Amino acid sequence: MRIASAFAVGGLVLGAAACGEAPEENNNAGSGDKKYTACMVTDVGGIDDKSFNTSAWKGLEEAKKANDKIDIKYVASKAEADYEVNLTQYVNQKCDFILAVGGLMGDATSKIAKANPNQQFGIVDAKVPETNVYPMQFDTAQAGFLAGYLAAGMTKSGTVGTYGGLPIPPVTIFMDGYADGVAHYNKTKSKTVKVVGWDKAAQKGSFTNDFVKQDEGKKVSDALVAQGADIIMPVAGGAGLGTTGAAKASGGKYNTIWVDVDGCESTQDCAAIITTVEKNIPDAVKEAVVKAANGEKLSATPGYLGNLSNNGVGLAPYHEFDSKVPAELKAEIDKLKADIAAGTVTVTSAAQPK
Repeated sequence: MRIASAFAVGGLVLGAAACGEAPEENNNAGSGDKKYTACMVTDVGGIDDKSFNTSAWKGLEEAKKANDKIDIKYVASKAEADYEVNLTQYVNQKCDFILAVGGLMGDATSKIAKANPNQQFGIVDAKVPETNVYPMQFDTAQAGFLAGYLAAGMTKSGTVGTYGGLPIPPVTIFMDGYADGVAHYNKTKSKTVKVVGWDKAAQKGSFTNDFVKQDEGKKVSDALVAQGADIIMPVAGGAGLGTTGAAKASGGKYNTIWVDVDGCESTQDCAAIITTVEKNIPDAVKEAVVKAANGEKLSATPGYLGNLSNNGVGLAPYHEFDSKVPAELKAEIDKLKADIAAGTVTVTSAAQPK
C-alpha cells in the first residue's frame, strides 16, 4: 500500500531554500486577498531529514496547492533551545496556524500554547494538554508489526535488527511493533528469528541519541550487523541514512527497512530498502491546515490518529525488492494488515497514542 505522496527530493530542497528561515511577511499586501499563513517549526532533524520533518513540509505544500490563499513557510531549529524561540517568533508574526514537528517539541509547544490561548497550533507525534494544539499522532506499532513479520520472512541469517534515535514514544512504538511482528512470525511458522537492538519487554535497546549524525547511525548498525543482523530498521531520522548508505555499499550483505516516508522516494538508497513503515503525515497535515483555513474548528480531542484502518500508517511498495519478496509472504502480510485493521489481531505498545 502506498500512502505518502511521491515527491522529488531536489524539488523539495529548492522549495525549502526558497522559503528560507524566518522570511519576511508579505500576505499579498494590496491584492485585497486575505492570506491564511501556516508556519512550521522543524525539530533538530531539519527540513531535509528524509523523514518526519520532510513529510510535514510536504503536507503544507499540498495544503497550499489545495487552497491558493494559504501561505506557507518554515524555520529550522538547530538545537532544542530554539523550539520556544521559533514558536514565539511565529506567534509574534501573527501566523494563523503554527505547526510543531516531532515529539521532542511537546514541552515547548505546550508552554507557548498555554501562553497564547487564542493561537491555533498543531503538532506531529505528540499530544499536549492545551486545547488550542491539534495533535496528529500515528499508531505505527501496527505497520511496524507488518515490517517485523516481513523482515522475519526475508532474513537469511535468522537475525534482524532495529535501533532508534532516542528512547521516546514516537520512536519506540515502531520498535515494539517490529519486535512483535517477528515474534508473530516465529509463533506462526515455528521459527526462531532473533531481534537485536531492541528488547520490548525490558524497553531497552540501541540508540544513536541523535536524529542527524549519519556516522552515529552507521556505528550502531555496524554493531547490529556484527551480531548477525541482515535486515535493519533504523528509527532515527536522518541519522538512519548512515545505515541505508552502508547497506547499499555492502552489495547485499544486509538490507534495511526505512520509516516515516517512502525511502525509495526520499533517499538515494532504494537498492537497500525493502520497504518503508510509512506515517501519512502529509495527508494529516494537509487536512488540518485546509480545514482551519476554511474556518473549521480543529478539535484537540480526539485530534487525528492514523492507523491501518484509515490508511494513516502502512507499508510502502517493495520497489526493487518486489520480485524478491515471495508471493506467499506478500499474501500473509496483506492478510495480517486486514486482520489488524479489523481488530482480529491486536498490536500493543506502551508508546501507543492514548
